[in-house]
Amino acid sequence: MKRLKWPSRLPIDPYILLLLGTVGLAALFPARGTAADVASGASTAAIAFLFFLYGARLSTREALEGLKHWRLHGTVLACTFVVFPLLGLAARGLEPVFLTHDLYTGLLFLTLVPSTIQSSIAFTSIARGNVPAAICAGSFSSLAGIVITPLLAAALLGNSGGGFSTDSLVKIVLQLLVPFLAGQVLRRWIGGFITRHKKVLGYVDRGSILLVVYTAFSEGMVQGIWHQVSPVRLAGLLLVEAVLLAVMLTLTWYGTKALRFGREDRIAIQFAGSKKSLASGLPMAGVLFGTHASLAVLPLMLFHQMQLMVCAVIAKRRARDPEAAGPPRRSAGASRIAVGTGTRSG
Repeated sequence: MKRLKWPSRLPIDPYILLLLGTVGLAALFPARGTAADVASGASTAAIAFLFFLYGARLSTREALEGLKHWRLHGTVLACTFVVFPLLGLAARGLEPVFLTHDLYTGLLFLTLVPSTIQSSIAFTSIARGNVPAAICAGSFSSLAGIVITPLLAAALLGNSGGGFSTDSLVKIVLQLLVPFLAGQVLRRWIGGFITRHKKVLGYVDRGSILLVVYTAFSEGMVQGIWHQVSPVRLAGLLLVEAVLLAVMLTLTWYGTKALRFGREDRIAIQFAGSKKSLASGLPMAGVLFGTHASLAVLPLMLFHQMQLMVCAVIAKRRARDPEAAGPPRRSAGASRIAVGTGTRSG
């Protein structure tokens, strides 16, 4: 018998279907009591391990060399932590016509989280952009977001964020930054193993996200908060997010042209500066929002799926541009990290 293969031209990423299936599973069979405690502990450990792998994959030499391209990284950080939040604040006028207060809070939170790592690298590589720059930009954004995102949440969300405190910042640092640094320290000894088993570890990446999504949405079902989201409100949220993504994709492409960046750098900035990380945002939301985390991350989940589908189309079109002659820019260290990275998580 022939092996069944997923259709190569399916318009929806299979991982997006897995995410939706996980939400459905949480709706039908939410974790309760002891099972909820076990799922919560497992998701915390999974995300910590995920960031450990991020640290082990990033070449320290590449990161240090990437610091020399400060103008590009400064532009990505400005898009992620300045332009995005400003657009989020501007969307406050849509409440309560398009968005409920809780959905707007989730929308504003998604504008505060850092950029992705893996999907930024993958799309930049497909589009023949500056892959080393995308690696460094995504990594720098994730590290900066461990501190910047909670501080921005405290300033902009106020009491809506479930109570920001020094303790919440410490929890985020322990769950994300410490494992990342541990991966960097141990990279010398485990880097080869990770390279040899990159496909298996890729499943760990994606499985970690699914586990966190199941835990968050299970808690939402147990708390009974999903009756607050009507189909009309959900459609309004999708429309607002589509406009938000379109604005950021336009700004990161034409704005960088005005700033006189080259084509390869513009590609890296567009993909690193227009996306938001589900891997970073989910654990942060769990710490900052507590029992209301499931509703708070709904806008982030929808935006994450939307950005993957749209950026996949853009990356393929960029690869066909007449200017895209020759192989994409990457060094040996960048190649080791970029190969095997998917567009599913991050």
